[in-house]
Amino acid sequence: MKLLSSVWVLLTMLPLGLLPAPGLSQRLPTITEPVDSVYSTILEEQRFFYVHLPASYETNASRRYPVVYLLDGEIQMANAVTVYENYYGGFLPEMILVGISNQQHRTRDLTPTAITTKYGMPFREESGGSERFTQFLEKELISTVESKYRTTSYRTLAGHSYGGLFTIQTLLHHPELFANYLAIDPSLDWDDQVTLTQARSILTNENFKGKYLFMSLSGQLHMQNPEVTIDNVREDTTDYTLFPRSNLSFADLAHSSRDNNLTFDWQFYLNELHGTVVLPALIDGLKSAFKWFQMENTSQFNDPATKLDIIKSIVQHRTDKLKAHFGYPVAPYPEEIFNMLGYMSQQMQDREKAKYYFSLAVQYYPFSTNAYDSLAEYYEGEGDFAQALELMEKACALSDDTQLRQHRDAIRQKMGKK
Repeated sequence: MKLLSSVWVLLTMLPLGLLPAPGLSQRLPTITEPVDSVYSTILEEQRFFYVHLPASYETNASRRYPVVYLLDGEIQMANAVTVYENYYGGFLPEMILVGISNQQHRTRDLTPTAITTKYGMPFREESGGSERFTQFLEKELISTVESKYRTTSYRTLAGHSYGGLFTIQTLLHHPELFANYLAIDPSLDWDDQVTLTQARSILTNENFKGKYLFMSLSGQLHMQNPEVTIDNVREDTTDYTLFPRSNLSFADLAHSSRDNNLTFDWQFYLNELHGTVVLPALIDGLKSAFKWFQMENTSQFNDPATKLDIIKSIVQHRTDKLKAHFGYPVAPYPEEIFNMLGYMSQQMQDREKAKYYFSLAVQYYPFSTNAYDSLAEYYEGEGDFAQALELMEKACALSDDTQLRQHRDAIRQKMGKK
């Protein structure tokens, strides 16, 4: 009965311009990020994390969501929410965002080895605890999140600076924990490039099928010499450029190790600094990691001449593709898409397509009263009141909404029933 409003990118194909485009006020975060915590027996301390839930979380109690885990959550959560709220739907799936607090013991938890000097100067911060922190993530934090929230097993890890270093370390030594790894300006200069040394063996000999790594480098290549550019930075051998040179060397290695099946992307941000590169890198990294999620062949849906068999093949292809990437079956399109396409088809007098779209909504969203209501409306138009009533009985069994009951009772009256 109700044409659900939506801001999904696919709907820009519609001829009537009925809905707002992504990026408008409707996309702004509407859920406050609660602070949660778990006591870690591994780290022997309470650890805090932040959670941002997708808009449909409260209205669809049966649905589960992939998760993005962000290091330095108290800093990076706002960036991640901004990116997510502007790009989910057309570019990104609906997801849960979890920001892990690293305010305390950041250097200890995110670095792989203990050091006492750095660039020839004494280094007194506690370091070298990344393996313990990984164990905390695997055995305590992830299990806590998955027990408290409706998650799936599809996970993404994102980190900046030391967090980027930790992200790459996790990929190298625990690739099974996440599907996607976003390392933003990673500190690969740490401990005389120890991670780069490890990677030379691991990336050459291990198989990373199904894993994705996005790595980025900011334009801050030399703190004192503006003449150093991306074209000549490799020629500099001073400590001032060890950070970018380490990044470039890792990228070279990843690009040359294609037999390991790792999907790898690298991006240079000329006009960004180490402290400002996070937001654009999160945009590009997440969009690239989920490039396969983006909708294709949308013009076919909008063309009345497209045969139903073609539409069915497009839907089936996307269904198979999403299952292959996620590792479990998911709806090929949001309910709003099926709903709108159904009503659009009815307006075009294509009843066959309308039935197909409404039926898909019921198939993939069996707990949606609106899906049953819309398909019932279709059968009413066909004069099949028995089928319409059966659908409305299912809708009313899911909700005691007054409008649903009124619709059901109206169908009963048409059938001569009380």
